[in-house]
Amino acid sequence: MSISTGYHKKELPPKIKTLGLALLITGLIIVILGYMTDTTRSLYNNIIGFTFLVSIGVGSLFFVGLEYIVGAVWSTPFRRVSEFLSSLIIILPLFVLPLLLNVNIIFGWTHPADTMMQAKVPYLNINFFVIRVVVFWLLWVGFYFFIIKNSVRQDKTKEPSLTKTNIKLSAVFMPVFAITISLAAIDWLMSLAPKWFSTIFGVYYFSGTVLAALAAATIFIVMLNERGYLIAGLKSDHYYSLGALLFAFINFWAYISFSQFLLIWYGNLPEETVWFLARWHGNWKIFSIGLLVIHFVIPYFGLLSQPSKMNPKTLLIMALWILFGHYIDLYWLVMPNFYKEGIIFGWIELGFPILITGLIILVFFYRARKINLVAVGDPKLQRGIDFRL
Repeated sequence: MSISTGYHKKELPPKIKTLGLALLITGLIIVILGYMTDTTRSLYNNIIGFTFLVSIGVGSLFFVGLEYIVGAVWSTPFRRVSEFLSSLIIILPLFVLPLLLNVNIIFGWTHPADTMMQAKVPYLNINFFVIRVVVFWLLWVGFYFFIIKNSVRQDKTKEPSLTKTNIKLSAVFMPVFAITISLAAIDWLMSLAPKWFSTIFGVYYFSGTVLAALAAATIFIVMLNERGYLIAGLKSDHYYSLGALLFAFINFWAYISFSQFLLIWYGNLPEETVWFLARWHGNWKIFSIGLLVIHFVIPYFGLLSQPSKMNPKTLLIMALWILFGHYIDLYWLVMPNFYKEGIIFGWIELGFPILITGLIILVFFYRARKINLVAVGDPKLQRGIDFRL
């Protein structure tokens, strides 16, 4: 398909599909063997994989909605990348079902044994938990369906009214996103230690979610653009905007992380400090320090200079590193609840990262086969191509 803006639809090479299938099958085999070998350990790894997919899928839809609300033009030429990644929302039930079937094994709040836990039963009970999981997913799928449907439809109709409709939908989606992503973080991550609480934890997960979704989009954008699959005319100014956003959210994550730690350290309440003490026990202490280096120090200095934000190679490496850091962050949040004595890592931990990588590649490949990689009907497209700092 060729249009006046110079976009020519090119099919992604079949080797991408082959790579995705190979990773998917390999990861699935490891996951199945992991469940057969150590079910409880695999369930905790499943939580990491599930919350990672939520970050990429729902976080990508957040960026799509954000562009519509603020009227951004620089991201329009490659907004479709985030739209494709938001399709991961559809397959979330495949990851959540094993967890719901084994909720009694994972969560201590299913067996309230003292007064403190009894007080949380109105919220932390299995029936209400399952209802929240289903409702959140239905809300995410609903907004995904209507927003993306309008965007794709606009490729053919070129109707500006579809943009206005998506602006209204996105305005409603934003508070829904804020509430559901925060409660999902509380349900799946914070309630693993049900006696611990943090009023900033939802924002903590939000910061990592937005950073991971942006990093995932950056990887695809850079790789596609450098190989000529996106529209002609994208310059280093577009790369700089991606790099600047990554740099901003790296700092935002660090700020929220430090704020959470400082408030709990200053308050010095036993029911709050116990969570951090668990991550300062044994070699978890080394891992906690390493997380700071991996998730903040390295990407901070990697994207600090202006040239680094505009260099596609540097941008690609840093985006890959940020995604790795987000997975490590989720591991740090989840695994001390399973194994308190120290870091536990083996072949079982490799299953879900490999499986998820394969899934992301395949979902993107199949979406790209059916839909343009560029939102050719968006009235802001030409302004997006002409964007200069």
